[in-house]
Amino acid sequence: MDTTHVEALLGTLTVLGLLVLMVLPAVIGIVRDRRIDRQIRQAEADRAAAERRDAPAAPARAARGATPHRTARAA
Repeated sequence: MDTTHVEALLGTLTVLGLLVLMVLPAVIGIVRDRRIDRQIRQAEADRAAAERRDAPAAPARAARGATPHRTARAA
């Protein structure tokens, strides 16, 4: 390997290092958001299970035309 190859290798490694430094915060944020979403889904499932367990027995059929509504929650 001569000087030209070494300089090309160092330049390539420098560019890849800068790319990693620029992309790493975004990847960390995505992983964090996915973890939080998973925790929220688990909490909602636990709450729904607790409500089903504690709720009195409901009629077998819902009223015709009645549909459940989900409300949006702020993050």
